[in-house]
Amino acid sequence: MKRRYAAVLDACVLVPMPLADTLLRLAEPPALFEARWTDDILTEVTRTLEGRFGKSPEQARYREAAMREFFPDALVHDYAGLVPEMRNHPKDRHVLAAAVACQANYLVTFNLRDFPVKAVDEFQVAVVGPSTFLKELWALDQTVVGARLQQQPAAIGISSDHLLSRLAKLVPGFVKVMGVEQSLGRGCDC
Repeated sequence: MKRRYAAVLDACVLVPMPLADTLLRLAEPPALFEARWTDDILTEVTRTLEGRFGKSPEQARYREAAMREFFPDALVHDYAGLVPEMRNHPKDRHVLAAAVACQANYLVTFNLRDFPVKAVDEFQVAVVGPSTFLKELWALDQTVVGARLQQQPAAIGISSDHLLSRLAKLVPGFVKVMGVEQSLGRGCDC
């Protein structure tokens, strides 16, 4: 059996709750991809939720604990020795090292400029934004993606329109591909 795509999710895509929730739902069985991250990435998520988004330490740690519990195989180990070999932006070398260590197909981040092609090309990992990654998953299996996006708003107690409007701010290209951009009454320049 062929291995599913593996994707290292950078902290910046795990912080915004509607996006993180969407990505993680697509990594739940039957999963469209294997979500991967490191202790460093989870620590950054927790720190950002507390420092920039005003979450209490308990709220921030709750999200980290839930991710660890529900995705026990997502944690990448033995990547620290690769960090010095990475040539991308120093603050994100640990993220690329994790992708290389777990042989990820994708590294999903908003910080594309921190991963220039010349720094990642030799490692055969595609560094993509979350909208591009979600569009890839949509192309892979529209039925599963559509079903998960229908379940998500009910599970978190919001309307579908509210979820899609929040996602449209974060991943407009994905929302547009799904064909709901028009119903939201906004254009997309991506």
